[in-house]
Amino acid sequence: MKEIKAFIHPHRAAAVIQALRNSGLCDTEAGPACCHIAVSQVQCVQGASEVAQQHYSVELGEPVVQQIKLELVCSDDAADALVDLITRIGHAERDCSGWVQVVTLERREPIA
Repeated sequence: MKEIKAFIHPHRAAAVIQALRNSGLCDTEAGPACCHIAVSQVQCVQGASEVAQQHYSVELGEPVVQQIKLELVCSDDAADALVDLITRIGHAERDCSGWVQVVTLERREPIA
């Protein structure tokens, strides 16, 4: 199993989520290769390619950029296709539109 974390621009999130659903790889009803899609808003402490994207976080005392973090769990053989889909659909016409990280999960247990 793999865990994929993607940090993308907020205006691309809906398109990426819809593309994941339409891919046939993330249909949790059919028990496929991808499951447990989580979406959260995050603040990234980093330079933005456009200063207009940054705002100052009083809590952090730093300029930050709003991003969406997608997290999902998938089978090993689906990871490359899902990363390709996220990077292709998540591209926001900027030099760096975000990041995708893939890690190997040692174990996954349901809470029953």
